[in-house]
Amino acid sequence: MATFFRSANLASRVFDRQFLSPRPGATVNTVRQFYENLVPSYTIYDIDCPDYSFRKFTDDGKFLVAFSRNHQDLIVYRPIWPTFSCNDASDSHHLPPKAKKFDTFFKQLYSISLASTNEYICKDFFLYMDSHQFGLFATSTAQSNDSTATEGAIHGVPSIEKITFYLVRLDDGAILDEKAFRNDFINLAHSIGAYLYEDLLCIVSLRYQTIHVLQIRDSGNLVEVRKIGAFCQEDDELFLHSHGQAARGVSFLPGIKQRLLSFIFRKTWNEESDQTLVQFLDRHHLFIKFGSVDGGVSRSTEQNLAFFAVYNMETTDIVSLYQNSSEELYSFFEYFYDHFHTNPQNSSHGNFISSHSNNVHALDQLRTIKNKASSSSQFVKKMMVSLPYTCQSQSPSPYFDLSLFRYDEKLISAIDRHRHCTEHPIKFISVKQPNVVKFKIKPGLDSGASDNRAKRISSFLFHPFFPLALSIQQTYMQPTVVNLHFRR
Repeated sequence: MATFFRSANLASRVFDRQFLSPRPGATVNTVRQFYENLVPSYTIYDIDCPDYSFRKFTDDGKFLVAFSRNHQDLIVYRPIWPTFSCNDASDSHHLPPKAKKFDTFFKQLYSISLASTNEYICKDFFLYMDSHQFGLFATSTAQSNDSTATEGAIHGVPSIEKITFYLVRLDDGAILDEKAFRNDFINLAHSIGAYLYEDLLCIVSLRYQTIHVLQIRDSGNLVEVRKIGAFCQEDDELFLHSHGQAARGVSFLPGIKQRLLSFIFRKTWNEESDQTLVQFLDRHHLFIKFGSVDGGVSRSTEQNLAFFAVYNMETTDIVSLYQNSSEELYSFFEYFYDHFHTNPQNSSHGNFISSHSNNVHALDQLRTIKNKASSSSQFVKKMMVSLPYTCQSQSPSPYFDLSLFRYDEKLISAIDRHRHCTEHPIKFISVKQPNVVKFKIKPGLDSGASDNRAKRISSFLFHPFFPLALSIQQTYMQPTVVNLHFRR
C-alpha cells in the first residue's frame, strides 16, 4: 500500500491527497502531516502594529484577542491573508511596504471598554466557547492583603473588592451578561480559578472555599446552577434552618469538607485541607485539589502534601481520593492524561494536542525524566503540581505536534507561558528527517542588538491551523518587539 503524504514535495502531496484516503479515524492526523511542508518561511521583524497586549488566537482560528496597555479595553481582530501583485514571476522580490504592516494580516473588528476607572482587565484570563463564539473575560480591582475578617472567609487569603466576569459575543463585541464577586479572591492568572467544560463554567472562590457552577445559556446568560462549599445540595441550608440547628449557634464544617473527612475516616487517614483548584472531568464529576491555600493563591510549585478528589456533583459523594504521591494517580496521569484536559467535542484541532498519553515521542520524554529522577515519590509529586489542568492553556497548532516536529521545550512549547529569550533562533526539526530544520522562529530584532544585561521574556501566539505566528519580546524599560512569521 502506498504511504500517504510521504513526499517532501508540497505539490506532490497536494496531488496525492486527491487519490489516497487515510485509514478510518485517522483523517485529522493524516492531514496534519501535510504541515511538514507547509511551514512559516518568512519573518517580518518589529512589524508596525498597535501598542496592545496580544493575548491569543481562539481555538477555531477566527479571532485574535488583545487588550489595551492600560488594561481597560478589549480589542478583537480577525486574521486575514495578505495578497499583493508583482511585475514578474520571480520569488526573490521583497514584500511591498504595505504588506509589512499589521493591518495587512489582521482586520480590527471592534474595541470596547470592559473595565471601569478603578478596575483592570486581567490580561492572563480568557476562555472561549467556540460553539457560540462567546468569550469570557475578567476584570478586578486592586488586591488587598490587609482585608478585614468576615464570616466564612479563610484567614490569610487576600481580598479583592470586586471581580467581574463578562460574557462577550466575539462576532460583534456585544456584552451579553456579567457575574460579579465582591470581597472575594479568585485566582485569575492563566485562568487558574475557572474551568470551562462545554456550557458549564466552574469558578473557585478561595476566600470562601466555594465552587460556583454556572451554565452559559444559548441566549448568552450566565446562570448559577450549583454552589458547592458550605452546602452541597440545594436544600441543605433549608434543612438545617428547619431543624433549628443554625439558630442554636451550632458550628458545622462546610458540606464539601464533611464529605472529604468522611471519606478520609473510612480510609483511616487523618488530614484536613482546603480546596484550592478545580476542573471538570465531565458534566457530573469535578476533580478537586485539597491542599494549602497558599498554593491556590500563587500556584506554588512546592511539593507539599495535597489530596486530589473526584467529586460527583449529583450524588455529592467523593468517589475517590488520592495523595499527591500516589503511584495510582500518576499511572492515570501517564496513560490517560487527555482525560484531564477535556476539549470541546466539535474541536477538530484541540483534540489533537500532543501529550504523553497519545504521542510516543512525548511519552519517551516523560519516561526519560522519570528514569533520571533520584526519588520516585518526589518525581510523582512534581508531576502532580500540574493538576488540576489549566483550562485552554495549550495551543492546538500542528507545529507543536511532537510526531511532526522536535524543538527545545525550554524555549517554546504548546503551553501558554512566557519564556526567557535566547539570542539564537528556535529550530523546528523534522521528526522523520532528524537532520532537517523545517523552519526557525526568532523573537526580537533581526540584528539581535540588545542589552544582554536586561531581562527579556518572550511569548508566542500560533494560529491553530494557518502557517502564521506572532513572537512577542518584552524587555524591561524598552518597547515591545512583535515579529510576524508566516508562509510567503
